[in-house]
Amino acid sequence: MKTPLINKNFNLISIFSILLLSLLSFKTADKTIVVSKDGKGNFTTVQQAIDAIENGSSTRTKILIKPGIYKEKIIIPETKGAIVLEGENPQNTIITYDDFASKKNAEGKDIGTTGSSTVFIYSNDFTAKNISFENSSGRVGQAVAILTSGDRIAFENCRFLGNQDTLYLKGAQDLIDKTKPSRNYFKNCYIEGTTDYIFGAGTAVFENCTIYSKETASYVTAASTPQENEFGFVFTNSKIIGNAKENSVYLGRPWRPFAKTVYIDCEINSTIKPEGWHNWSKPDAEKTTFYAEFNSKGSGAHISKRVSWSHQLTKEERKKYTPENILKGNDNWNTKKSLK
Repeated sequence: MKTPLINKNFNLISIFSILLLSLLSFKTADKTIVVSKDGKGNFTTVQQAIDAIENGSSTRTKILIKPGIYKEKIIIPETKGAIVLEGENPQNTIITYDDFASKKNAEGKDIGTTGSSTVFIYSNDFTAKNISFENSSGRVGQAVAILTSGDRIAFENCRFLGNQDTLYLKGAQDLIDKTKPSRNYFKNCYIEGTTDYIFGAGTAVFENCTIYSKETASYVTAASTPQENEFGFVFTNSKIIGNAKENSVYLGRPWRPFAKTVYIDCEINSTIKPEGWHNWSKPDAEKTTFYAEFNSKGSGAHISKRVSWSHQLTKEERKKYTPENILKGNDNWNTKKSLK
């Protein structure tokens, strides 16, 4: 008995569809590169792996970093496509360098705060997991561990180690166009430092993080949020702790006039000063900054003693401070997808 022509055509279409789906699936699967100091991977340094990624690649590249201390200064250009850096765990996978702002370059000039960074992330769609990022220069002034200016940047289970200016969420800090988005998401991360150790113009959500003020600490944040941005730094369900002296640390001060920093459902210990916030000796900044808390708890949650120009959010106001709403942007960025 002959097979009807319509069945043959149907079978051919089905086979073609399966092949097409397979090809598409293969094309969109992550490309994997292994970095290992012992030479058993594709590369021995992280920078070599990044340099090997094709510019403008539509395929996400996963760089698996084997345990080790990688002393290198890393630049991730804006020309690169989506990248995932993934270590085994942040205790044994460490990227470190020891530059600092007053260090001299070849011309005898200071390299500056920006130049001091261990890692520069200029690209979009960057993700890191299970890695420590460190500036090991010690207490020598500004010394950045991570600088971000790209968009849709996510970190999970990472540590950021340093002293002054540990985490620089630069964003549009030096751009004429302040509307360029630079969204950052931190989940289950540890960030330590002494002065202004989370700072910059980027938008960032810190969810379930530990923010640790080291001995001699003074200010946790120094936001420079562009006036056009509704959100700056938002900490949710995080611990604001440390071993600094009791009542010695401010939650934040404004690097630029329209700084925005909010703490939601955070545990705040006694290292934080009762007044909470500082105006950086700029009284006019009190009129333009937006510093707020909601449901702070712990020995440093002296709500009634906060400066008069800070805010306690109402339940209605608090509703908009969800990671999804803060970071969605015009493209509905899905942070959960970035962390897969």
